[in-house]
Amino acid sequence: MTLVVTPRLEAAQLLTGAQAVAHAMRQIEPDVVPVYPITPQTPIIEEFAQMVADGRCDTEIVNVESEHSAMSAAVGASVAGARVMTATASQGLALMIEVLYIAASMRCPIVMPLGNRALSGPINIHCDHSDAMLARDSGAVQIFTENGQEAYDYTLMAVRLAEDQRVLLPVIVNLDGFTLTHSAEAVELLPDEVARAFVGHYRPLYPLLDTVRPTTQGPFDMPDFYYEHKRQQDEAMRGVLEVFPEVQRAYAEATGRNYRGYYEAYRLDDADFAVVVLGSTAGTAKVVVDTLRDEGQRVGLLKLWLFRPFPHAAVAEALRGKQAVAVMDRALSFGSWGPLFTEIAAALYGLPEAERPRLHNFTYGLGGRDVTPDQIAEALTRIQDPHTPAVMHYLGVRA
Repeated sequence: MTLVVTPRLEAAQLLTGAQAVAHAMRQIEPDVVPVYPITPQTPIIEEFAQMVADGRCDTEIVNVESEHSAMSAAVGASVAGARVMTATASQGLALMIEVLYIAASMRCPIVMPLGNRALSGPINIHCDHSDAMLARDSGAVQIFTENGQEAYDYTLMAVRLAEDQRVLLPVIVNLDGFTLTHSAEAVELLPDEVARAFVGHYRPLYPLLDTVRPTTQGPFDMPDFYYEHKRQQDEAMRGVLEVFPEVQRAYAEATGRNYRGYYEAYRLDDADFAVVVLGSTAGTAKVVVDTLRDEGQRVGLLKLWLFRPFPHAAVAEALRGKQAVAVMDRALSFGSWGPLFTEIAAALYGLPEAERPRLHNFTYGLGGRDVTPDQIAEALTRIQDPHTPAVMHYLGVRA
C-alpha cells in the first residue's frame, strides 16, 4: 500500500476510529440511519448523532428497540430508495443476522461499520472477530481495516462499492473494538466536497415507491426460482472482485490516497516465511517483521482488506513459493480449523505441490486477550521448523 499525501487531504487530526468513521458518515450524508446502541460501536453513532443535531448532516436517525429492528428498518428504507447506513457489534450483529441475510437477498446496499467484539458467552465486551465470522455466509461484503485511517477511507469506499449496480449488496466495514474504535491516532480527512463528490448521489435501481415502474419486493420464493435467485446473489458477490479494485483506483484519483488490491503485502515478495492476519494486529505484525528482518530472517506479512468475497486466486499468487505460512485467526470455528485458515488452505490447494507452502493455524486474542510482538515472532519462528506439527496452535493462552 502506498499513501501519497496531496493538497486534496486536510491536515491530520487526532481522532479515534469511531470518530473517523462518524466523519465519513457525515460526509456520506445517508438519508436514513436506524440504530441501536451497543459497546464498542456506540461512540460511532453518538458522534454522528451529535453532528446531525448540530446541523452538519441532514440524516434521519431512527432510534429503534433492538438491532433486529435496526436492520429491518434499514431494509425498508433501502428498498424505498434511500441511502442507508447503520452500525453494530457482537450480540447486536447476532440479533441482526436474520435480517442481514434478507438485506443481502433483496440486494440492499446498506453500509455498516462493525466494531468487532467477542460473541457471548461468557459475556465479553472486548475484541475478537467472532462477530464478523458469524456473518461470513450472510451475503454481505466484508472489509477489514488496520487503523483509523483505513476505517475512514474504506467507509467512504464501501458506499460506492455497495451501490455499484454490479454489486448492490450490504457492506460491513470491520474495525477492531476498543483497539480502533476507542484509540486516538492521526487521521487525514478529506475536504467535505471531495468526499461527497467521490461518493456521489445514490440512484436506486428499483425503488419500491416508484409508481411508474412497480416492482415486487421480498416475495415468497418457491423452489421454481429460489435457486436461481441465490445464484444471482452469488454472482453479485463474485462481481465485487472486479468492482473493488475499480473503487480503489477511483479513490486514488479523487484523493491521492492509493490502496491497491485485495490485500497489503508487507515485505512479502522476497520472504520465505509469512504471516497472514486481519485487522489491527497487522500493525504489530509489521513491527515483528521488521525486527526479524534485521536479524536476517526472510519473513513477510499479508494483511487482507477483503474477506468476503475471498480473493482466492490473488492470495494463492501472493503466497506461491513460500516455505511456510502462519495464518492467525482471532476467532474459533469449533471442531474445525480457523475461518481465515480454511480460506487460505482452499486458496493454496490448486498450487503445484512444489510451490505450496506448509500451513500452520494460530488462534490468538480471543475476548480481547493482548497479542504481543513476542507471540507473533513465536509463530513466525515455529513455522520455520519443518517438524512443527500441523495442528491448531493457541498463542497466549494459559495451559
